[in-house]
Amino acid sequence: MVLYDTKRVRAYLHPKEKTPWRKIKNKNFIPKAMFMAAVARPRWNQDGSCAFDGKIGIWPFTKQVPAQRSSDNRPRGTLETKPIDAITKDVIRDMLVNKIILPSGRNGQMTLARLIQQPPNSPDMNILDLGYFRVLQTLQYRKSPRKIDQLVAAVNESWEELHPKTLSNVWMSLQFYLNEVIKVCGNNEYDEPHAKKSQLEDLGLLPEEVGAAVEDVHKAVQFIAEHKNGN
Repeated sequence: MVLYDTKRVRAYLHPKEKTPWRKIKNKNFIPKAMFMAAVARPRWNQDGSCAFDGKIGIWPFTKQVPAQRSSDNRPRGTLETKPIDAITKDVIRDMLVNKIILPSGRNGQMTLARLIQQPPNSPDMNILDLGYFRVLQTLQYRKSPRKIDQLVAAVNESWEELHPKTLSNVWMSLQFYLNEVIKVCGNNEYDEPHAKKSQLEDLGLLPEEVGAAVEDVHKAVQFIAEHKNGN
């Protein structure tokens, strides 16, 4: 995920409110950074309270670099936060291993995270691209960061502000999309589902799981069997 401050921001102001003034060197030097996020489906108690918010963690691909020159804001040698220049395979592997797969707990013990493989190059099948990143980026836009440290802080604050219900709805959307894919036997030409989750939730009719129709599953299984091994 790449988060950055936009070049243009639309603001709705009161007639007596002053227009906000945002100063940057150039529109092409807007701070941006890549983040890795890990989420799971939120869990709820029988009384409706949240037992687990689903937010495992979010980490920036940044590094600390000493300033080569002095300025009015800091002396030479002061550590500055900079984005990692190249997000290589080794960088991603290090992040996965040390932050998600085998993170050290507060008591120093190792814990193993459970990962679920998702189809590549398909935003509709990716729980993060499906809606979570859009929500998170919308929240961090309000902060108007001008430096990488401010951007990281804004993202972390947005991460904390994100309501578990929002994340839960994204997981529900994934189930609806998967059912549409099953209907067309894995073809990309599936209809975008409109489940009206908010209305169903207000009526108390929103299910916890959305299973595919039996006839759609049989059709997909038959399709796979007929086309297995290229036959």
